[in-house]
Amino acid sequence: MKNEELAKLYTASGEALSGQPWSLYPRPQLRRSAFLCLNGEWSFFESEGAEEERILVPFPPESLLSRIGRRLGEDSSPIYHKSFSLPSDFCDKLSENYRVLLHFGAVDQHAEVILNGKRVGKHSGGYDSFFFDITEALNEFQSPNDTANTAENILQVNVTDRLSDKSMPYGKQREKRGGMWYTPVTGIWQTVWLEYVPRKHVSSLRIDTSEKHAELTLFDIYGNPFLDGHGSLTLSLPDGKAAEFPIKNGYARIDVPSPLLWSPESPYLYHFTAKVGDDEFSSYFALRTLEIRKIGRFQRLCLNGKPYFFHGVLDQGYFSDGLFLPASPDGYTNDITAMKALGFNTLRKHIKVEPLHFYYECDRLGMIVFQDMVNNGSYSFIRDTALPTVGFKRRSDKRLNPDARSRAEFRRGMFETVRALRNHPCVCLWTVFNEGWGQFEGQKNYAYLRSLDSSRFIDTTSGWFFGAESDVDSQHVYFKPIKLKASDKPLMLSEFGGYSISVKDHSFNPSKTYGYKKFNELPQLEKAICDLYVNEILPAVPKGLCAAIYTQLSDVEDETNGLLTYDRKVMKVTENAM
Repeated sequence: MKNEELAKLYTASGEALSGQPWSLYPRPQLRRSAFLCLNGEWSFFESEGAEEERILVPFPPESLLSRIGRRLGEDSSPIYHKSFSLPSDFCDKLSENYRVLLHFGAVDQHAEVILNGKRVGKHSGGYDSFFFDITEALNEFQSPNDTANTAENILQVNVTDRLSDKSMPYGKQREKRGGMWYTPVTGIWQTVWLEYVPRKHVSSLRIDTSEKHAELTLFDIYGNPFLDGHGSLTLSLPDGKAAEFPIKNGYARIDVPSPLLWSPESPYLYHFTAKVGDDEFSSYFALRTLEIRKIGRFQRLCLNGKPYFFHGVLDQGYFSDGLFLPASPDGYTNDITAMKALGFNTLRKHIKVEPLHFYYECDRLGMIVFQDMVNNGSYSFIRDTALPTVGFKRRSDKRLNPDARSRAEFRRGMFETVRALRNHPCVCLWTVFNEGWGQFEGQKNYAYLRSLDSSRFIDTTSGWFFGAESDVDSQHVYFKPIKLKASDKPLMLSEFGGYSISVKDHSFNPSKTYGYKKFNELPQLEKAICDLYVNEILPAVPKGLCAAIYTQLSDVEDETNGLLTYDRKVMKVTENAM
């Protein structure tokens, strides 16, 4: 292994992957029958003129599962090559009335896409999906008389990723990883896939719900309401029957008989199929409500009309073998079910946006998500951590992160995050800024986010640097007893704990460990965590506390304050105790 730190890693899957990893359909709320996954083995060049290597897509090259397993230099400009032929069902549809779309789940940070020598588009932003219409660049389209599977297409993806450019969202990635900063990733890290669609087709959808009905709005490829969209929707009901609803001008209202509400305790999903013109797809929604109500003396966060305690853990979304991805989608399922077994009902997805399958699993299994926006801008230990920890909490953020491009990129990333995740019922709260990292004009950003989504709670400033409008009073407490006082807003403890222990033979770096309170034995750790809940968290609930997010779900590299080890092989606490 070329990187000594990565050589110390172990793979949670136990075996090197082969074949086509992550081959499941990648867009669970807009599914069509036409799907060609391009994951698997690609040619990889660290930069132009470099030696050819083989990489396993969608794993980033820094990960073990990619088969590259080393950090690329800041000046590298990776090039990916993949050859493919269209299956017969795609070729049969090639005409002026059907189009072939090439989708990327995410590429960090900048991608230029070339097909058969023709540039089909470029994209910037390492955490959001994008697609291009590649029909006219396909060799099959140029030579329609070729028989299926004979025309070969050459796909090339040119990548640039400069962590030194702090205007782009980057999350916990850092060139010199260590402590709370982690190994950065480069290039393709989510599924690459093809689909064919009618020229007039549904490109995206918006689902708005109440406790009794859902409203479906369809959009075209340009993001405009799909006014030509007329058709019908078939809803599957709990009793096995189906109900039909008309779609007119790209809109349908679905009045659900005897509605079942979604919650972690009962995560019911309503599945439906829709036919609009020549287009056909399947999707789902859930019925649930979120509101803030005064219950007794305190403002409370309510789910489905009742006060609900959001009992959660911080989830960084890093994995020992795939870094930004688990070895298979089961990795997400296992994390969710492990936390539910410990009694948690909420994951705070920390400064990272996951593949859509993660959110589908949270929808399906009943796990609430508090979703962070991905930060950009500079970080200062003195300004952003040390001074706030000892009590200095800045009140104005108007002059912070002043770079105009950085501000624009953050807002663009926020728009894309809401666009991607808005229809998932599991997402109940947005976090805009975390502990001041990249923070600016919180008041305006709250208003902008509220204009994008008025249906969820918003935590504008998680941790400190208050002053902006926010739906909640969001506190972080480490290194001292938790003594909170409720204000005129629902009180959240959005980070606490961080108790640390390094488990032998399951540690990324045995010589160095990072956490907020260290222990030597697992029984000591478990007792300390339980004492923390019994003595400090539970007594705060009747005094106004609405949510508590423990740090954290798993170890990540040097950071050993997870309930699970980094390889997910050891649970440090027991279900009975928790």
